[in-house]
This record gives sequence, structure tokens and C-alpha cells, in this order.
Amino acid sequence: MVNGPFGPGAPTWEGRPSGRDVVIDGWTSGWQLRAACRGEDSTFFFAPGYFEKRREKDAREAVAKAICRTCPVLDECREYSLEVRESHGIWGGLNEMERRAMLRQRAARAV
Repeated sequence: MVNGPFGPGAPTWEGRPSGRDVVIDGWTSGWQLRAACRGEDSTFFFAPGYFEKRREKDAREAVAKAICRTCPVLDECREYSLEVRESHGIWGGLNEMERRAMLRQRAARAV
């Protein structure tokens, strides 16, 4: 495993469909290296593997979004997550539902 945006040993897209192979190459020199979340605890950015109460989710996401607000590559991260339709976690300061809403708004404007 190579180092992902959240530190050594974090999951990457290695072995996924070829469209994402390009992303792996960018991890060694791209925006991900400048991300404020790099080296932070990834549990702030992704839901646990068990049921999470609403107040726990809100608190976890608040920590992640506070880190995102300080990020020099916030826009790049957000656009990446929208482009690949990332379905999990906080990316670019947005959670899954906020990203879906943003994609719907963009689609409606394009019509």
C-alpha cells in the first residue's frame, strides 16, 4: 500500500478501475500532499464501521470541517470528490449529502 492523503498506510485507489490509476500517480506530487488533513486522524473524515448517533456524527464532521477550513487545497479536494463522485467521508469541507446536493444544483444550472 502506498501513502494516501491521510498518512502512511491509508487506503488508496490502487487496483481499482483504470480511470483512477491516474489519481495514484498524482498522490506523489499532487494537491493531496498539501492538504491540511494529511497526517490527521482519518476517523474524523470517515464514518466508523458501526452505527453512529447523530450528535456523534455532527461532532466528528465538525472537527473534519474545521480542518478543511484551514486547507490550502480545499477547492481542489472538493472538485476531485465531485468529479469522482466520492460517496464516503468529508472531502473539500463537504459531507456525502452536501456533495450530492451540490451536484444536483450544478446539473440544474446546466439545463
